[in-house]
Amino acid sequence: MASAPLRTRLAPTPSGLLHPGNGLSFIMTWAIARAMQGQVVLRIDDLDKARTRKPYVEDIFRTLEWLGLDYDEGPAGVEHFFAHWSQHTRLDRYKDLLQQLRQKEQLFACTCSRKQIQALSPDGSYPGTCLARKLDFNAPKTAWRIRPPDPGQSVEARQWREGLQAFSLQEIDAFVVRQKNGFPAYQLASLADDEYFRINFIVRGADLWTSTLSQLYLAGLLGAGRFQNATFWHHELVKGADGAKLSKSKGAGSLQAWREAGESPAVLFRRASAVLGLAERAENAEELAALLTKGSRLP
Repeated sequence: MASAPLRTRLAPTPSGLLHPGNGLSFIMTWAIARAMQGQVVLRIDDLDKARTRKPYVEDIFRTLEWLGLDYDEGPAGVEHFFAHWSQHTRLDRYKDLLQQLRQKEQLFACTCSRKQIQALSPDGSYPGTCLARKLDFNAPKTAWRIRPPDPGQSVEARQWREGLQAFSLQEIDAFVVRQKNGFPAYQLASLADDEYFRINFIVRGADLWTSTLSQLYLAGLLGAGRFQNATFWHHELVKGADGAKLSKSKGAGSLQAWREAGESPAVLFRRASAVLGLAERAENAEELAALLTKGSRLP
């Protein structure tokens, strides 16, 4: 039986204007999919309703048009997104997974604040304060956390170009799967969406490796086989001239500002070519997909 076609996703968060790091990730994800005759899904992660803004959703569509990137499945525009593609239309799916985890006794209730956690763990890792307290799951201002992996536990992950490898889960702590406001947290929602949209190839920055391990751990608990068998590529973080990560949190300019200044996206395609290990430099989307195939950089 032939293997399933590659399906990947662009998964921006509309809590701010997109930055150059977003653009590079979009470009590389799209180019790999097109070079491997795969499919691209546009999935906009708007679970954080308090920070989601309509202009930020509009910015996603404008950025994709500016970059010359298309997609095979996803919302046709802003209003179509909010009506049919928002994560809030899939809340029941997330809640079902939360109940499965609770029935499997893989969760515990936690009332710790970030300030309390920081006081006990300067690195931000969860100190286990509520792990054995057996607090009420339905009490106000209570988060649900996953019980951490057993010492020495590992997962297998298929790496693009490197193949299947085993990885320790020692860095995974009791992360939140349901927030204190009752909404599902990122790790669970992202896993649920990748399963729902049949994603089998995931491109992320190297800084999200812990998220991948967390989601692989969740996938094992929930029997999410498609995610467990997916292929991952965690590309190096592309930095600016000052050595800082190209992200909003590090002060990188927005791509909207680039467009308004009349900048060409060619610089992003040249950077993407380098990160993908190509000897030549592309100037646009079609060139990059062609070079990726021609350069024998596909597994």
